[in-house]
This record gives sequence, structure tokens and C-alpha cells, in this order.
Amino acid sequence: MKKVFCVGELLIDFVAENQGSDLSKAIKFTKKAGGAPANVACAISKLGGRGIFIGCVGEDPFGHFLLDVLKAENVDISLTQLSDTFTTLAFVSLAEDGERDFVFSRGADRELDYDPLLRKSFKDNILHLGAATALLGGPLEKTYSKYLFDALTKEMFISFDPNFRVDLWKDEEETFIKKCMPFVEKSHLCKFSLEEAQLISGIADPEQACDFMHEAGAKIITITLGAEGTLLSALGIKKIIPSIAVQPVDTTGAGDAFIGCLLHQISDLGNFDPVFEQFDLLEKMVAKANKAGALTTTQYGAIAALPTKEQLEP
Repeated sequence: MKKVFCVGELLIDFVAENQGSDLSKAIKFTKKAGGAPANVACAISKLGGRGIFIGCVGEDPFGHFLLDVLKAENVDISLTQLSDTFTTLAFVSLAEDGERDFVFSRGADRELDYDPLLRKSFKDNILHLGAATALLGGPLEKTYSKYLFDALTKEMFISFDPNFRVDLWKDEEETFIKKCMPFVEKSHLCKFSLEEAQLISGIADPEQACDFMHEAGAKIITITLGAEGTLLSALGIKKIIPSIAVQPVDTTGAGDAFIGCLLHQISDLGNFDPVFEQFDLLEKMVAKANKAGALTTTQYGAIAALPTKEQLEP
């Protein structure tokens, strides 16, 4: 089984449950572990895979809480760094349909330093670049790009999820698009929401947006469509893979559960050739990943809601 290195933020989600979607009206918050790449690492490990988290947290009670959560999910945290800067926080408010409003208070995640010794561990493994904060500047952004280069030289399978957050990129969308394109061009697998695919491609039709991404260099593209399922585009074929029906209470982490489940299945293949040759195999993998994403929406919090291997069995 291949290792999956997940690079980016690990943070505290302060979740205002049952308060509606207006964060300004929230009164009580529950502390949850979050951060897209950390969620993905947990999703992989919870399914029995080898999830490795690479990121930075504060040398404070919140940072130690987060590391304890990842350890409890059997995530390898040996590459996580500690900083004097406070742990990054996100305040999340949920509506009845599970949609969310949130605000970031950015801290230690931006301080991740590049470790050149990691290249020795990269050979023939998987690198997932799915951070919401990685392109916002600071050491993390430089580290992100350096690990992409290392992944290319070490023949890794590269996965990219832009994780666009409108509150982080207000009036800076063009900058976001420009910074995303090198990762789209060089990744084997790109996972987008419909909003992200439309934003980055500048094309409203999702199938045409896929064509744009393929022309840029992406080999396999998934566009998650919520309850409708996922548009899978690869090997010249496009198909919507349906999801399962659920009653969502919190969509936080659903996309991370999806890509984590998909990467776990790819890591379990032994070699990557089949995903570039067999659309039927990809279709089965995406269907299972859809189920993982859907089940995650039925509970509050991201990591706590991630499904187990047993929950995904037919």
C-alpha cells in the first residue's frame, strides 16, 4: 500500500451548531479538529490506509489537541511542525441544510517550512495538495510549490484540490486562479467543486470546464455535484457517477472524505497504471468515494464524521 502525504493546514473548527447560517448570530461553539489536508489524512487512515500529515500547528493547547486527534485516527504526524505562532482557528456556523458560513483566524499553518529530506520518502508514493490556505503567502506557499517539484522528480501520483474559500479570496479571485493553474497542469488527479471548476476554467458548463482542465494537463478530473453525485472525466470519457441519498446536517469535510476515500483506493492498487487505463475502475472508485462523502454529511464535524471501512461495505 502506498503512503499518502497530505500537505497543508490543521486547525480548530469552532462550530456553532443549530444556529443557522449567519455567524454573527451564533452564541455557543463546539471545538472540532479540522483543516482540509488533515481531514483527508484522517479519511485515509480511518479506511485502513497510510495517511501522513505534513503541516504546522502552534505550540499551544489547541495545537496539542489537534495532534492528539490525528494520532487517535492513526495518522502519521511525525512530519508535523510546531510554531510559536498560535494555532489557526476557523469559526463555522451551520444552516439547516448543512451549508456553512465561516471566518478564518490564520496562525501557525502558514509557518510550515520545507524539508528537503522528505524527497527520500516520496518515491512512487502519493502527494495530496489540498490546502485551503496554501496559496495565501508565507512559508507554506513556498513549501507547497517545492513539494510539488519534488513529487514530479520522484514519480509520485499527484492529487490537487484547490479548496477555494470565498472569504479568503474576496476581490482576489484572479490571483487565486493564476496560483492554482501550475498545480492543475501538473497533477494527475484534480478534485473540484462545481464552483471551483467554473471559477478556475471561466466556463459555466462542467463538461467544457473539464476539457479546459485536461488541455492544461490534468489527467483525471472529478467535479463533485452534491446530492447529484460526481462528474468523472478521464480517458476521453465523461460520466456523472450518482451518490446515495442522505439527510445532511453538516457538509463540512464531505469533499475531504470523498478525495480521501478515492486516494485510499488508488494507494491500495500497488501501482498507478490502472487508473490511467481503466475508466470502469475509476467509476467504481468514485462511486465508493461518493458514499464516503455523503455519509460524512450526516454528522457534525469533519474528522469525527468520517466513515469507517465497514460503513462503506456494500
